[in-house]
Amino acid sequence: MPLTPPDPDRLARLDEHFHLGLSPERRSAFAPFVEGALGAFNAVEELYSRSAPTAPEREWSTPSEADNPYHAWYVTTSVNTGAAGPLSGRTVAVKDNTAVAGVPMMNGSRTVEGFVPTRDATVITRLLDAGATIAGKAVCEDLCFSGGSFTSKPGPVLNPWDTTRNAGGSSSGSAVLVATGAVDLATGGDQGGSVRMPSSFCGTVGHKPTHGLVPYTGAFPIEQTLDHLGPITRTVADSALMLSIMAGPDGLDPRQPTSIARIDYLAALSEPASGLRVGVVTEGFGTPVSDPAVDAAVRDAVDVLRSAGLTAEEVSIPWHTDAMHLWNVIATEGAAYQMVDGNAFGLNSQGLYDPELMAFYGRQWRERGAEFSETVKLVALAGRYAFEEGHGSYYGMARNLVFELRKAYDAALSAYDVLVMPTLPFTAQEIPPPDAPLDVYLATALSMIGNTAPFDASGHPACSVPTALVDGLPAGLMIIGKHFDDGTVLRVAHTYEQAVGGFPSPPALTTATTATTATTGSSA
Repeated sequence: MPLTPPDPDRLARLDEHFHLGLSPERRSAFAPFVEGALGAFNAVEELYSRSAPTAPEREWSTPSEADNPYHAWYVTTSVNTGAAGPLSGRTVAVKDNTAVAGVPMMNGSRTVEGFVPTRDATVITRLLDAGATIAGKAVCEDLCFSGGSFTSKPGPVLNPWDTTRNAGGSSSGSAVLVATGAVDLATGGDQGGSVRMPSSFCGTVGHKPTHGLVPYTGAFPIEQTLDHLGPITRTVADSALMLSIMAGPDGLDPRQPTSIARIDYLAALSEPASGLRVGVVTEGFGTPVSDPAVDAAVRDAVDVLRSAGLTAEEVSIPWHTDAMHLWNVIATEGAAYQMVDGNAFGLNSQGLYDPELMAFYGRQWRERGAEFSETVKLVALAGRYAFEEGHGSYYGMARNLVFELRKAYDAALSAYDVLVMPTLPFTAQEIPPPDAPLDVYLATALSMIGNTAPFDASGHPACSVPTALVDGLPAGLMIIGKHFDDGTVLRVAHTYEQAVGGFPSPPALTTATTATTATTGSSA
């Protein structure tokens, strides 16, 4: 839609916003020059329209309640290219923050509801080229800002181990669909632990790659320095296979180095892990919210690694206890600036934008902001206030301190091949009622991220694998490695999986099929 010149009242508001101190006469003098400058914007819109993609015709369906018992599917589809490859015959659920062209994307939020992408995300193109079939979009938390599974629209995702409990977030639907066998594989996104947290609560393997290893192009951003995409699978081998396909620069994502070595992570699993050194991070255990039974299960998992020929000893990293302060500032002020005020993408990046999504979401959140989750409202209120008061300086301080945080982890990783700790301090919690007090709501959504979020800020790879069950519920062992040494992380995870003989599935397994649907539609 062409930009029309601002009227005198709008010019006055712009003058006030920037504290320019213009008189009415001076604003009138500027008016024709402002109108002239806007001519370039209208020209760009016309030029862009000549090459802008259009959504392909792809059928999709909304599953019935019977076929969606855990409320994990947003929509189902069956998209493949017919290509032969390592994922031929394998089905993939895509976290609904990631674009599949022609298929609705809601990102768990009423503020995105109704949007249909025109481009496939880079990881979707790569999975399709490898022979995968995209089986549908998996429900995620509202704008992905929660570690629970109850802020998502249209409703909470249920944990298949106990449907009164949450499934973790924000990649909740992805983990549930993998855990129940509804799909073979799933994609997840991770800014505070959102691949690893639902994996810990649901008993799947969740690998957060090194920041920049996997292109984020085509996924809904939260904060560019924290954004990650990664695989959620039932086995470490499948995570390694998916990572091999998803990884590598696409030339469109400024989060990525321009050159990344191509690695066959699946083949790397055949290298023995015996003799590798494991640092058990003291500060990851015994936190104020830790369940001693979860800590014990993780220490038992470390003993399994010892029995498999790895060495393990305690290591103290004091910075780990302060890391959440950095993440909180970056995620709160950064997300308020980029995800909310910046209409997801912000500006000043050389990456590929989604102008259609920016326009759609930018209009809709201003109309439906009251429908944001309480976690997003907290980010907006606290983040915007901090920006207005500090003019971005708090964010700047936190990002500068990340260099020190990285050095602390890197110093430990110079003595050890991997670090380990509990993924989450406790098992899945009960889903709060819709009228839960704000303190209960926020605690259930955010209180578990103390071990996961620091590695989104530092960028180190981290993988969660299931430990032995704790009171009948899954818990997670998190394995952390050096930057771009995801292969070693996966080798240790695979060694553990082989040593315990594989990971358990939910006892009352109910496969959510896509055979029957309540409503159908297409991108047309």
